[in-house]
Amino acid sequence: MINEKIYVTVPYLPPLEEYLTYLREIWGSRWLTNNGKFHQQLEGALSEYLGCGPLALVSNGTLGLIVALQALQIRGQVITTPYSFVATAHSLLWNNLEPVFVDIDSDTCNLDPAKIEAAITPATTAIMPVHCYGAPCQIEAIQKIADAHGLKVIYDAAHAFGVRQNGKSILSAGDLSVLSFHATKAYSTVEGGAIVCADMAMKQHIDYLKNFGFVDEVTVTEAGINAKMNELQAAFGLLQLKYVDEAIAKRRAIAARYLEKLRDVPGIECFKTPAGVDMNHSYFPILVGPDYPLSRDGLYEMLKEHNILSRRYFYPLISTMSTYRHMPSAAPANLPVATRIADQVLCLPIYPDLSSENVTAIAELIAGKASA
Repeated sequence: MINEKIYVTVPYLPPLEEYLTYLREIWGSRWLTNNGKFHQQLEGALSEYLGCGPLALVSNGTLGLIVALQALQIRGQVITTPYSFVATAHSLLWNNLEPVFVDIDSDTCNLDPAKIEAAITPATTAIMPVHCYGAPCQIEAIQKIADAHGLKVIYDAAHAFGVRQNGKSILSAGDLSVLSFHATKAYSTVEGGAIVCADMAMKQHIDYLKNFGFVDEVTVTEAGINAKMNELQAAFGLLQLKYVDEAIAKRRAIAARYLEKLRDVPGIECFKTPAGVDMNHSYFPILVGPDYPLSRDGLYEMLKEHNILSRRYFYPLISTMSTYRHMPSAAPANLPVATRIADQVLCLPIYPDLSSENVTAIAELIAGKASA
């Protein structure tokens, strides 16, 4: 039994005194939101750090997806994955769009390009893939399909902060990429997110959309929404950015320790880092197969009894939820890989302050059950 409760993730908090310095400046300026000093600094700092195009900060990732779809004027049907957090599909419904679910590949849990073309109809206008657990989608294959059929591509990049493939940021893929800076992510502004744009013209359009459509004090050109990031979030993000490399390095070491301890456990499958990819290790998912003595849910409950709070992430599939299960594309027979993985997946705790002793204890609990 581990004496403390170990959660699947715990937010990394920068030094309080440093944050208080920012807060005093915000209080002194009386500028709490609406494109303030720290907001502007963070946009520039993130664009440089991530090595991507210009980006527009938003108050959370879900609103980022909603605004991105509006910015591209997406209509009709959008092909997407059932294996994601429900906000992916919800953002489509909020834009009066129809999600069309397509199965995933078993190596990365990302949208399977081989299944996309069969799902395209005359009503299809876009593809919304997810870089699941930060592993890059098959970007070139998806773009080739999109170009052949005149479709837009919006990436849900909620997990993909700082992820690079062959030295290049994956956030410049597609027409837009949307990041989440929720407290559970590798990089956080408590709540928040960003939309990565191809050029400044699109960023300007999104800046209008996220601020009610205001162009100036008296001119509103479209039905925008309030999706602005405030100064307190931006200041927190500037501090997080100072420590994010250290935090990701600690995550990488934890992932390596798990992999070392679990790679040979019968019935436990660990996900492998794709070749040429620098991951941020936001998650450490495993698959609990039929050769393991416990079911996935059985292992989940056993860990909980030892104060280890893992997460079945992503379970249940979006396509099985009451809002979506009536859709033809949501039929389990249409989604065999996603259905299997959703029933087997378990994300183990991983966060910068998780001690190596606790990582070892968690891994040994799992391995010990297999050898008992």
